[in-house]
Amino acid sequence: MNLRDRYGLTCIINAAGSFTPLGVSRSSADVAQAAAAALGQFLVIDQLQDAASVVISRFAGAEAGAVTHCVAAGITLSIAAAMTGTDATRIAALPNASGLNHRVVMPAGHAVNYGHPIEQDVRLAGAIPVLAGATEACSMAAIQAALAHAATACLLLVSSRLVRGNPIDLRQAVAEAHRRGVPAIIDGAAQDMRVGELIATGADLVLVSAHKYLASPTAGLVIGRRQIVEAVRAQHKGIGRGMKPTKEAIVGVLAAIEERQRLDVPQWRQAQAQKVSDFVARANQWGGIEARCEVDPAGMPFARVCLKADAKRARVDARAIVHALKSGTPSIRVMEHRLAEGALVLELVQLSENEVQIILRRLGELLD
Repeated sequence: MNLRDRYGLTCIINAAGSFTPLGVSRSSADVAQAAAAALGQFLVIDQLQDAASVVISRFAGAEAGAVTHCVAAGITLSIAAAMTGTDATRIAALPNASGLNHRVVMPAGHAVNYGHPIEQDVRLAGAIPVLAGATEACSMAAIQAALAHAATACLLLVSSRLVRGNPIDLRQAVAEAHRRGVPAIIDGAAQDMRVGELIATGADLVLVSAHKYLASPTAGLVIGRRQIVEAVRAQHKGIGRGMKPTKEAIVGVLAAIEERQRLDVPQWRQAQAQKVSDFVARANQWGGIEARCEVDPAGMPFARVCLKADAKRARVDARAIVHALKSGTPSIRVMEHRLAEGALVLELVQLSENEVQIILRRLGELLD
């Protein structure tokens, strides 16, 4: 079904990565078929979540797992779980956190805006975000000082292009939280390929998106210690009711995990590296353009293409290139976070060879 024609939608090529406003990712035919099968059946959701916990925990090397609507929902429900446990009375009272420890410590540079402020995810649970250190830098001593007062959780983010300041030693920060008897939650967002590494920090919960590189229907994974995972699930009878995952999302997640486990990762990495290398070689033939491979700053196992334009030699600057790509048909979207330094970044992971060639052709028309 051509949804663009049916509903009058813009035809796009997404070289901006797993970007929510562009639909995040593409599910494979097998994942789509599994989700479609779920749509036609009645299923006991608690049983389905139990089955998901088994699959997710084996996938991640953790005690338990659960599916939430998304990672943003996972943050709110994880904070709520840290405050209430599985106590039904406390769960029903939220977001009124009266009488509960409700301070959530997070490094100031981790207070990111990814379409909305992450602090709002915390406040939705009835908790108060407490920022440690400064945006430019957060020392372990600053985290210790913030944790010295009664706290309900410590929320940490994996370093990415959104996170500011010096990288935090996650393992050490988790240990500091545990020293104070405080659960540590890591928002891993798009880091599904690093989930085992994040679990190994000792975090009580690790949150990753299932609909980014796992390419399932929209869903988040909450992975970690059994007791707090069960408390997260219990929130679906409270504030989590409006954040519940659907049956098709849970089944799609299971299919996506099974597909990932069949993936030959070294071969996949080699194919991604070749795709980027070929693009860079072609782009460096254009006058005024410097193209190079850039590894993922958060540690995912692939590179992106970075293009820098010399406006005098190329007769067009990076902003004009982005505008021209976006304005054409199909509309080509790229990462724009480096425009201030005259650079645009393209992620090719989910693009077909035909789409890559269309981008190169359009760039060639602008730059040759």
